[in-house]
Amino acid sequence: MYRKERSVPLKSSSSALYNNLSVLPLRDKQLTYFAAVHGSSVSLASAAPGGLSVSHRQLQAKEGAGVGCNSSFPFQASWCVLPSRVLLVLTSQKGIQVRVLLPFLGSGKGGAQAVFARGIAAASGRFICVGTSSGLVLVFDVPSKGTNITLSEVLEEHRDSITDITSEDGAADLVTADDSGALCVWKAKEEFSLLTRISAFGWTCSSVKLWNGVIAAGYGNGQIRLYEATGGALRATVSAHARWIYALDLAPLTGKLLSGAEDSYVQIWKLSRSPDTGDIEIEHCHSECVTDTQLCGARFCDPEGNSFAATGYDLSEIVRYGQV
Repeated sequence: MYRKERSVPLKSSSSALYNNLSVLPLRDKQLTYFAAVHGSSVSLASAAPGGLSVSHRQLQAKEGAGVGCNSSFPFQASWCVLPSRVLLVLTSQKGIQVRVLLPFLGSGKGGAQAVFARGIAAASGRFICVGTSSGLVLVFDVPSKGTNITLSEVLEEHRDSITDITSEDGAADLVTADDSGALCVWKAKEEFSLLTRISAFGWTCSSVKLWNGVIAAGYGNGQIRLYEATGGALRATVSAHARWIYALDLAPLTGKLLSGAEDSYVQIWKLSRSPDTGDIEIEHCHSECVTDTQLCGARFCDPEGNSFAATGYDLSEIVRYGQV
């Protein structure tokens, strides 16, 4: 069971965009960082435990270095954790912006032949992968120090706009999703290789997560589908929501799965494998209604899944819930 805790106020509301919340817990500093897109800016907030101390910052896309111009509207902001550093990555109509956490150091690369960029994930300890509206996935090589971030590879398997990207260390450690609902599973090494392609079935895949070889994909018809990352076999289908799913998240230490949708509900599930057959199993654990709110972002605030946060369209706060 979860109960509502003190909310984190925002300087502005959240735009109705897929996966419009990123959470970075820093346990050593007793702080949690939040990032959400609103209009032409990104709202950043840091909160102490209990939400008693909150600081804010508004971030605009900077002109130059292929990043874009002042009229550029961001589509997503995401914290990317690499072994040597933490980066804040922004995608927009004009390109991609990478910023180092505290202090912010700018460096940008633009995606050619694309109207906008969307979908962000760190991979293999040194790469940041970003999707584009043309279906390309740009792979950036990030040095352990400095701002010399280079475009090392372009993945060209998708034919529709990228919606989300997720990663995990292991045999299949990167999954990309697009507007048609197709998924691609990649092996991230010095050069990326395609392992599996999962065909579309008529609905956009708006959010995707990877955990212990299990792909959890959320779709526009409110379904969550579970696939084997190795081979792409469909193992379970759940009618999770009455409306379009806007966000999924997975707690890596426990296998808890979070889903948030336009129907105002956040659902908590538990993924596991049968000890007898090895089949993927899913169990519903909790349901929370954020009244009269079109949810556009939802994330766990810790790797155990003991707390979560959510944003909503035209909602000037991040609502938070903790386990009782």
